Amino acid sequence: MSSKNGKHDTSRIDALLASVSDDMFDEAVVVAEAHGLRVERIVLDLIRPDPVQPRRMLPDRIHNAFHDNQLTPSQALRELVKKVQVTARQQGRPFSSVIELVADSDDVDNHAALSPEEILLRDLVTLALTIRDDGQVNPLTVVDVTQGVSIQFRIETGERRYWASWLLRDFIPDYRGDGMVPSIIISPDIASPFRQAKENTARSGLSAIAMARQAALLLLAVHEYEIPDYSVTNDFYRQALDLHLRGKSEAHTQILAAMGGISKMHFSRYKALLALSDEAFELADLHGIEEKKLRFVLNLETEYQAEMVRQIIDYKLTSKQIQELCETPEFVDEEITPEYSKESLRVARLIQRKSAITGEEIGRAVLAGEGDVQVAIARLQNFKRLINDAETWLFQEET
Repeated sequence: MSSKNGKHDTSRIDALLASVSDDMFDEAVVVAEAHGLRVERIVLDLIRPDPVQPRRMLPDRIHNAFHDNQLTPSQALRELVKKVQVTARQQGRPFSSVIELVADSDDVDNHAALSPEEILLRDLVTLALTIRDDGQVNPLTVVDVTQGVSIQFRIETGERRYWASWLLRDFIPDYRGDGMVPSIIISPDIASPFRQAKENTARSGLSAIAMARQAALLLLAVHEYEIPDYSVTNDFYRQALDLHLRGKSEAHTQILAAMGGISKMHFSRYKALLALSDEAFELADLHGIEEKKLRFVLNLETEYQAEMVRQIIDYKLTSKQIQELCETPEFVDEEITPEYSKESLRVARLIQRKSAITGEEIGRAVLAGEGDVQVAIARLQNFKRLINDAETWLFQEET
């Protein structure tokens, strides 16, 4: 399928692949082949997920180990299962077989009580059983990245189905399949970060962190950075913090469209999240924290960001609460020793006083001032961290 200038008509291919995902498999094959696309059943072992795909399926540690070839697909899933088993056991929901996760799903009253990893594994098991019982209705879309005699395909869409297929093959009892998955194969010259972005935003919403990675990939592509085919650190995406689109109006329009038609302001806010610390970045992605909450965390020093994200997760803080906690107070230096802030001297005097003050009294006072239990707890957590830092400094001075 080519245009008059000999190039592939990528817009028609994009539309075709989008419609194929909604068709039954047999119909999808007919439509795809009619438009010159290859549709084949491919051995799972010849397919690999895209290592820089903005949407992360596996926890970061497992993701990186897998893409660094330290783990096979089966071993990566085994690591995920072990991680979920530990968490489930701590919550009084032990299991030995992944099938038990689906069988016991009705017993879990509060879905929010499950860890993100447990939710992921349950979803994969459910999908694996659906594939076993009904077959794989929607084919994967893969890019042919074969080099010489080394045949390999990289997933463009359908990574969740890929992992579900591996789970079915290696973890579901009585598997009788042939280890192959139906796939629509596209050539490397058609594949691009823009196609991937359109597919990601069209199918289901990305997390705020995934949107930040997506924004970074598109910016890097526009500035002709090489997009690697191996696992990368967050510093790779952070290169985009120094890039802009001034003088690239056409590219700007294409990027915003590829990301679901978002505004320039929202694009800038997603891009800004790349400045979060590695730990805050991973936690926010794992728990799907929204951008409107994370934007305030950027006001904190890097070393405090992960702790703030943990408080958002643990106490389910609202955007307003987070904004209040992350605001930097302005100190007025009046009648105090120039070296110290008024607030630090007040804390020092409070510690020096002999008082019958109780923890309950402090708790009540903080609650009265904040008017919200969760914000009060978070305030005390921040203060506790401050005292711990002071104690650490004193021990260092002592030695």
